[in-house]
Amino acid sequence: MAFTITKAVIPAAGLGTRFLPATKAMPKEMLPVVDKPAIQYVVEEAVAAGLTDVLMITGRNKNALENHFDRVGELEATLLMKGDIERLRKVNYATDLAEVHYVRQGDPKGLGHAVLRARMHVGHEPFAVLLGDDIIDERDVLLSRMLEEQGKRNATIVALLEVDPAQVHMYGIATVEATEDDDVVRITGLVEKPSRETAPSNYAIIGRYVLQPEIFDILEHTPAGKGGEIQLTDALQTLAANPSIAGGVYGVVFRGRRYDTGDRLDYIKAIVQLAVDRDDLGPDLRPWLKDFAKNLE
Repeated sequence: MAFTITKAVIPAAGLGTRFLPATKAMPKEMLPVVDKPAIQYVVEEAVAAGLTDVLMITGRNKNALENHFDRVGELEATLLMKGDIERLRKVNYATDLAEVHYVRQGDPKGLGHAVLRARMHVGHEPFAVLLGDDIIDERDVLLSRMLEEQGKRNATIVALLEVDPAQVHMYGIATVEATEDDDVVRITGLVEKPSRETAPSNYAIIGRYVLQPEIFDILEHTPAGKGGEIQLTDALQTLAANPSIAGGVYGVVFRGRRYDTGDRLDYIKAIVQLAVDRDDLGPDLRPWLKDFAKNLE
């Protein structure tokens, strides 16, 4: 049975330890990327693909996430009184983006456990999962393409990126077979963060998934894996090895622009890359960057 997918799940319960002390009192997902928090880029991507029902999996000290997507009457009234309509528009835009719900993960038992916490909200329908560390450039198509393939194949779809073999230990890595589509592969196996010597390919899973509801039953019985956590990759391996359960697993190979905000250096790069392409910042930033780079030589 085909479903029109409307639900997106965004796990956002991590402690953000790589960004301490900035994340001591502020959620990592609220760190600004230029002038928007990272989490807003992810919600905007979901909405652009037609997913207007968003569930965030949060944890302690994550109230700022809820506040960001809520009304702030005092701020709105102040901006209106000042006649600052442009900033008021930006504030209201974040509030009206989507219907956003929240549930706490509780125990930090890994990504698979976080996804499992969405079961009551999702029910028996396919749904998307978007990880907050990955920002996909709005000029490039990924999630919509994945939703299209899910509807076509009635299967689980994950986003894949070809990475340098030296980086495979940082990702879940797929064993793949070609299909009739150049940008789609069938996944026959998955392994979480293998060594370079044991990796079956350099096709890495990045933070976008369109999952069949059967994933919940599998996660219920998936033991702790790498790092002592319940790994979503391990549950996906079960689906890949048993395609009769829910149509198997396919990968959409992404060749567009992706920005990683989960690492300090990559976070800085993401800010610069996005800023230089903006009409309001790029014209002044690009020549400054060129002069700055010359002074480093």
